[in-house]
Amino acid sequence: MTGVQTCALPIWEIIAKVYELIIDAGVHRVDSIKAAEAAKISENAQRDINIAFMNELAMVFERMDINTKEVIDAMNTKWNALGFMPGLVGGHCIGVDPYYFIYQAEKLGYHSQIILSGRKINDDMGAFIADIAIKNMIKANKLVSQAKVYIMGITFKENCPDIRNSKVIDIINRLKEFDINAIVVDPRADKDEVRKSYQVDVVQMSEVKDADCIIFAVAHNEFMSITPSQLDGMFRNIPTKEKVVIDIKSIFSKKEMDSIGFSYWSL
Repeated sequence: MTGVQTCALPIWEIIAKVYELIIDAGVHRVDSIKAAEAAKISENAQRDINIAFMNELAMVFERMDINTKEVIDAMNTKWNALGFMPGLVGGHCIGVDPYYFIYQAEKLGYHSQIILSGRKINDDMGAFIADIAIKNMIKANKLVSQAKVYIMGITFKENCPDIRNSKVIDIINRLKEFDINAIVVDPRADKDEVRKSYQVDVVQMSEVKDADCIIFAVAHNEFMSITPSQLDGMFRNIPTKEKVVIDIKSIFSKKEMDSIGFSYWSL
């Protein structure tokens, strides 16, 4: 027999079978590329909206003087609570994909309401957290423009080196508006990549000293293992109540930090 043999399977079936070789969870087939892409965007937008809801709660609870994590821990005792936490939403998927939906919807004459609102809330969180840090430094009687501020983590999520669309940079830029040049610490990020992408230098954890304020932005394992005693040693020799800790990821126990006397705030 001569000539080129053709494969009996359609191309999408071949692709599915290739994925099945490496994806233990299995592959779900849909009828078109459009449906597959829509499914991916929808799932990312759903998470974005749920996190935005928790961020909105956190911003309101801040005004009410209610600890958000305490509320979430209680809420999650209910069997059908979803378990989302407030925080920064960046990265190359969840922080980007909803805009594809918004763009395509507007091309068809539909103005997104829920998805766009969720994106705005999440995009504003960096500035909100920076403002909280400034507020707490002022309460601790610090001259803000001269304060030494460290930011722990610049990757978009914990225990990975990926800095794409990291929202930590929003905290840094907001602090710069008040003449605060925050020092970034990240054992996972590539220093050269951070400098090239964000014009920010990264230092080692061993270099953290004489701090006035430390902002924990990413829950790397290296940060999760820091004890309150080690944390205390990172600050300058000032009264404990003037040592400002902004804990975005709730790495530390609020009760323990309050009992020690830190100026402690968690998202």
